[in-house]
This record gives sequence, C-alpha cells and structure tokens, in this order.
Amino acid sequence: MTAELVRGQNHPLSGTRLEIRVSAGQPVMAGATLGDADGRVPGDEWVAHPASPRLPGLEVSRQAAAEHRLAIDLDALPEAAHRVNVLLALPSGPSGPGRFGALAAPFVAVTGTDGTELASYTVTGLDAESAVVALELYRRQDAWKVRAVGQGYAGGLTAMLHDQGLPRAAETAARIEDAVAQGASRAVSAPPAQVGGDAARRVAPAGGGPADDRAAVAGHDPAVPSATTGSGATAGGGAPSGGGGPVPEPAAPAPGPISYRHPGRRTSAPPEPAPAAPAAGPGQPYQPVAGDATGWTMNERLYNQVWGMFEDLARAAAAYRSAVDFAESRLEQELDRVLSDPRTRVGPAADAAREEARSRQAQLVEQARGVLDRDLDRLVAEAEVVEHALPPAFARWDSPVWHGYQVPLETPMALRLGDLHLPERRDLRIPMLVRLPLERGLWIDSGRFAGGADASLVDSAGRRRLAMDCAVAHAVRLLAVHPVGDYSVHVIDPAGAAGAALAPLLENGALKEPPVAGARGVSEVLGRLTQRVDLVQMAVRSGAVDSLPPDLDTSEQLLIVNDFPHGFDDRSVTQLRYLADEGPSVGVHLMMVADREDARAYGPVLDPLWRSLLRVTPVPDDHLADPWVGHSWTYEPSLAPSGSEVLRQVLWQVGQARKAYGI
Repeated sequence: MTAELVRGQNHPLSGTRLEIRVSAGQPVMAGATLGDADGRVPGDEWVAHPASPRLPGLEVSRQAAAEHRLAIDLDALPEAAHRVNVLLALPSGPSGPGRFGALAAPFVAVTGTDGTELASYTVTGLDAESAVVALELYRRQDAWKVRAVGQGYAGGLTAMLHDQGLPRAAETAARIEDAVAQGASRAVSAPPAQVGGDAARRVAPAGGGPADDRAAVAGHDPAVPSATTGSGATAGGGAPSGGGGPVPEPAAPAPGPISYRHPGRRTSAPPEPAPAAPAAGPGQPYQPVAGDATGWTMNERLYNQVWGMFEDLARAAAAYRSAVDFAESRLEQELDRVLSDPRTRVGPAADAAREEARSRQAQLVEQARGVLDRDLDRLVAEAEVVEHALPPAFARWDSPVWHGYQVPLETPMALRLGDLHLPERRDLRIPMLVRLPLERGLWIDSGRFAGGADASLVDSAGRRRLAMDCAVAHAVRLLAVHPVGDYSVHVIDPAGAAGAALAPLLENGALKEPPVAGARGVSEVLGRLTQRVDLVQMAVRSGAVDSLPPDLDTSEQLLIVNDFPHGFDDRSVTQLRYLADEGPSVGVHLMMVADREDARAYGPVLDPLWRSLLRVTPVPDDHLADPWVGHSWTYEPSLAPSGSEVLRQVLWQVGQARKAYGI
C-alpha cells in the first residue's frame, strides 16, 4: 500500500534499488545531492545534476522536463553518504514561470524497480520559491527511510546548495543552469495538448501554515490539503466551451487559480463544494456558508474552509502592513526632499509641504485600513458561522456540540490544538488544526511566558500546574475523537506533582495504569514503548505485520511526561529522543510538560528533542512565527471553561464505551 506523505512525515523503505518519479506539469530540473552524517554536501562531486548526471549509485536526468525518473541504488552509494536530497528547480529565463506558486504542485513518488509505488508526496504550499528540496532519503540504524521535506528557496539553486553547506554554491548553480539552458535549446517542443469541454477544471490553492520558533508546524503544516480552496474561492472551468479541437498550450501559465490536483493522478475529481450563498447586493450584509470549500465530506470541507480563513487573514494583514510601510517610506522620502532643498527647508512653504506629505500618508493608511476592516468583517462573520458547524474534533470545549457527544466510529482527519489570531483583530480567532495521526509530538512549555497579561503574575508552581492542565485537555480531546480502544495514554510523573491535574483521567479509567513515578518506573515505561516502536518498525520493514506478538497493544499510544528532566538519566533521555523521532510513524506520540531552562544542564544533547516537538503554551503567547508572510501569530490554547465539567463528562462517555466493549 502506498504511503501518501505530508510535509515532515517519514516512511521506511523496503528495498535499496529505487526510482524517484517526478511529475510537475511544466519543465523542471531534477537533481540530487549526497549528504554526510551531518547533512552537509562536502563538494561538487556529491551533486548529481544535468551537467554531471551520474554518481556512484545515483543517476538523474540530463535536461529539464515535465516528468523525470531518477535511479538510486542505496547499496552502491559512497559509505560516507548518509542522506540523499531530491532537488527540483525551475529553469531560469524570461519566458519561464519563475516561481513554483504559478504551477501545479509537483508530485514525487518513490517506487521499486518493478514500478510498485512505495511512498508519494505532493509538494504544496510553495509560492515565490524557484527551487525546492522535495524528498530526503536518509539512513537510520542501517535502514533507509524517506521523508517529505518540501523546503523551498526563493533564492533558487544558489540559496538551496548554500544551505546544504556546498562550497562555491553559486558556481555550481551557474553550471547547472547553463546545462539546463543547453538541453532546452536541443529539445524538441511537444505537440499542443488536446483540451476540450470541462477537462481543465482548476481549484484555488491553499497556502502554508505558521511555524514555531524552531521549525514549521506541520500542519499548522502544517499538512496542507492537495486540492482545496481558500475561503470564498470557487472552482472554475479552464477550457473554452464548444468544440473538441486542439487548443495551443500557452508558453506561460495564464493568470488565475492554480490546480493543486496533480495531472498524473488517476483519481476522480474532487466533489464540488457545497452551494455558496448568493452574492450580497449593494448595501446587503455578507452571508457566509459553513462548508463551502471543496472536499469529499462535510468535515473535510470545514477543514479546508478553516485553512482558507487562515490564509485570508494572513494575506489581508500582510497587505495592510505592507501598505502602512509603503506610506511611511513615502512620507520619509518626501520629507527628505523638503529638507534637502534650502529654499523649502523653513518657512510657510516648508510647513505646507510637510503637512501635505503627512496628509497623503494618512490618506494611504486610512484607505488600507478600510480595505482591511472590510475583509476582517467578512472573516469575523464567516468564523462565527463556521464555529457553530464544527465537529467535536475541531470545536472549542465550550461548543454545544459536546452536549451531544458520542464516541466516534472512525478517527477524524484533524484535531484542534487552540486558536490563532493577529493584533489587527484580536476578536477574530482561527482554529489551529493539526492533522491526525500527529506527525510531531507536543512540548507544552511550563517556563516563563512572553505573552499573556497575567503571565508575569504566575509563579513557577502555577506555571507547571497550568501546563499540566493544558496537557490533560489535549489528551482528553485525543481520547474523545478516536474510536473505542484506538488510543491509550501513559503518564510519567516522577515527583507525583500532577495528581490534581490528572484526576479526570484517573477517575474514569482513561489511564490503563497509574502515573509512573521514580527512576525505575520511568525506565520501565520508556523501555516498553521503545521496544514497541522497534517491533512495529521491524514488522513493517519486513512485511511481516501478522507476526507481531499477540499481546502487543496495537492502539495509538500517547506518553505524557511531566516535570522533565527531573528523574531522567542519560539512557532515559536517549529513549525520549528516539520516541520523538521514530514514534509517530508507528503510532507512539510524545507530549512533554517541561521548562526549557530546567534542561540547560544537559547541554546541546537535548536540542534535537526540542526541535522535533511542536511548542505550545498554556497561556496566550505570540511565539508562532509564520515564514509565509512574516507574521507572529498569537496562539491561545484550547482549554475547558473555568468550572466546566465537560472534560469529566466526555471521559465518562469514553469510559462507558470501554466497558461496553470489554476494554
């Protein structure tokens, strides 16, 4: 069965002789670099590209093309090579698209020599980038894995090769571009495409998500849908009506929405979105509709609509900030001109010139604010409608949907971790949804918080208590949205300080065993979960899943660790790092409640652990950095209202379902 990867996800490779198949819809350059144990490319002899297409165990295409097949023999690679990065780049030149955002999302698949597809990845979320690292094949404990990377570079090949540590990256990039240009001059143009009727239906793209202060939030990676519309976007026909004759293919892509449905996929087109509300006439209020995005189910349409709202807010705020910056820059330039001329530096003429410049600046800002307020008012109206339609996995804890909660029969596609908002409109909150199963563990920060009006008034014990309450709320939601018996929770509480926070889980039997305390208990739990990861990985790698021990718990596992690093020795720290890296791919997930400052004594050994986890906070905090448009998003956790019994009521329902099934 093919593994369809999302950004950041990895998958084991069962063979060593492989093909990488690339389909982009437009000519792109495909290459590869070999990396050492530190991920660096030592020299040109470690780069396979059109000017030098062959390396030991690796061969790439000699020219740019819409489709590529790269051959890789992992056993024949140099012994010092630990990574293979698959690169895609757009040919330079005035006639080319210049950026991946103007093209359909590239599709990359890893196949065996017999054509069996092992893993695939659609590289979504690109915009101004002209080069991208699509996949990474890496060696881990004498076994090879593939990871979906999707890291784009607006600086092109030079920036990408420089980021990989290649000396003289600019010279190598120039040599590659020359080889691609020479190959293009020798190439024979393809015949015009046959397009007719409604065959060229296009869907508006979805963008990227915010990243925390270390790495991208996968989902809010996040994990971008491959065929979604933004808020309010509609699908439109891309072919002229009438006649089935040939239509010449344009040299450059036509303006308009870009299709993120890969042309090489042999799947049926996604269903049409739910009927949108009629356009509001002059003077009539905007009337949004919940679920008017594209998707197979209502939940998928709501998920895509939330992503569209996130993108709309990001774009609207970015446009406003850009307009304000432009107005300020223009004001400074006009004032500099006034001051640089001795005739207008002082006197009534100077005062009038300054006043006129400031008036123009205020007018520009007012116009930009008017556009922003209009867009945000529409988003506020849409958010209110969508919020009331969200299922439990996407809803706030104070939503009425929890009053009719029933244990689900299948796992949802995503989970709400909290809300995101920007300072331009603090009352407009966009749900922060992450895909399931979790691709990254969670680090709930119990240290000092940068944001939140009352954060400085909370002492160390209060911060730890707030962080543990947040962890329990996330754990309850994970238990609530999975079918009966499909999710298990373990807790390591070395000092026994989290008893009050864990009470809801203990009262309703959500924990199969009491929280583990002491060094011995920590070692036993980590050893058991590490062994489970090893067994499942070996079974999947060898294709012998049926041979797993009958007593192995096959449900998803969540390990909550409180007060890290207290009670952990070096071996336990190593096991935690292993679970954070390898656990998510086989259903073992990590949630750590920790203060980063408390772990400074371990030095840099813990840095990879922190980088592999998604940092969230128990109070509102603006630590989520968005590389897409440069925003700092304020994250607000999803917590039950004060005095509410919703967590206990949901857990009681889960417990009753467990009893009914004899679990």
